[in-house]
Amino acid sequence: MSKSKHNKTPLYTALEKYALEKLTHFDVPGHKKLKALGGIFSNELLAFDANSTKELDMLSNPNGIIAEAEGLLAEAYGADFAFMLVNGSTFGVQAMIMASVGPKEKIIMPRNVHKSAINGVILSGAIPVFIEPEIDYEYGIANGVDYEVVKKTLKENPDVKAVLLVNPTYFGAISDLKSIISFCHRKNIAVLVDEAHGAHFPFGSFLPYSSSYYGADLCTVSMHKTCGSLTQSSILLLNEYHYKRHEIRAIINLMQTTSASYLLMASMDLARKELALNGEKLYDELYDIIVEAKAIINNINGLSCITSDRIDGKGVFDYDETKIVVKVNELGFSGFEVYDILKNEYNVQMELAETYCVLAVVGIGDTRQTIFNLVEALEDLSKRYYKKKPPFKVEMAEFFERPKTVITPRDAFFTPQRLVKIENAVGEICGESIMIYPPGIPLIIPGERISKNIVKQYWFYVNQNCVMLNDEEDVGFITILGEA
Repeated sequence: MSKSKHNKTPLYTALEKYALEKLTHFDVPGHKKLKALGGIFSNELLAFDANSTKELDMLSNPNGIIAEAEGLLAEAYGADFAFMLVNGSTFGVQAMIMASVGPKEKIIMPRNVHKSAINGVILSGAIPVFIEPEIDYEYGIANGVDYEVVKKTLKENPDVKAVLLVNPTYFGAISDLKSIISFCHRKNIAVLVDEAHGAHFPFGSFLPYSSSYYGADLCTVSMHKTCGSLTQSSILLLNEYHYKRHEIRAIINLMQTTSASYLLMASMDLARKELALNGEKLYDELYDIIVEAKAIINNINGLSCITSDRIDGKGVFDYDETKIVVKVNELGFSGFEVYDILKNEYNVQMELAETYCVLAVVGIGDTRQTIFNLVEALEDLSKRYYKKKPPFKVEMAEFFERPKTVITPRDAFFTPQRLVKIENAVGEICGESIMIYPPGIPLIIPGERISKNIVKQYWFYVNQNCVMLNDEEDVGFITILGEA
């Protein structure tokens, strides 16, 4: 990456110039940049909330400053092309699937994909072939997928059109991307990567390589998650092997808004400049702090923390140290309970919780102070609760039993459905996705058979005060296939 060109912010610079012009606006947006919304938002912010014009270019058909900004993003990430997205990585994942598989065509993906991938196969009509990720039963989390499992699944399904990987997992595990991508390309199979939580990978010397580096055909990254841009701003990266630039642009334009937010796009332009010029220094400084913090956490009674020592060459081929995964159940609480305690009693907001652990995501905005706020909170938790309560234990294997797929998600989605109490749904075919958020991995998806274990897990998460996302707002109900 040539740093000299990355001092430019073509989109932001043009937007700033445009915002300072004394224009009388008869275009949208309707606030006309004259009055802050309810006196809350600043006039400076409203001045940057612009509509597409000749000088500001158009996201759906860029040939000016947006095209230049996307070119800089592609160069920074080592891809052939980059497409700015203003509907988050949810949209990027769906666009990758729509570009790769059509009705009744097969796509391999791990079962711990985000809801967006399930919605992608519903939109495309594709048939998902699920593979199981490797499981860390000690921490109660799913890791990456094993290369040999991918090879075996491809040999059993020679008609597969694409493979979707999650890299890294929410908890920082990296699969053997180089081997998987090389094998798939030898078989003329496209590789798509949900790299929402790995947008920072190209910018630190200690970080894993990004999937674009290894030649993934399509890759979606969430710049807002770790790289400092505004929430909902993401990028879709393309290496022109299976797909051409105009093909991907057409898929994006099929679904993305024509009224793109210049606030989101400008924030990506600025974040890319900062990372390209200073990212390696920022992340290398953070690395030393993270390593120190993890060493301290691993010496706190009742707690343990994942480090690169857990690399096993299978589900953890490499590891993203910016994820701080802390096992907390020895304190007598579930991860969900500790998540709430840290927020309510220590003003520490974690990214998410799982049954046995909590996750903190370190980004470029973090400092020694912020990271050690977490360490000090954990030290105090240990002093308060270690050996005061018995460890929190559940039968962890039950949480990784996957329901059986009966029909495709698309067929289930468009089949007549009815609403029942979840206790009465055992043996029925599910008509919706139910998930715990964050992270948004479905407990069950349309087309899978509801088991007693699924119902048991559902009530466990409800009783843990988790945020449950499904079509029906009333707790304890689920949509199943069949006429009302």
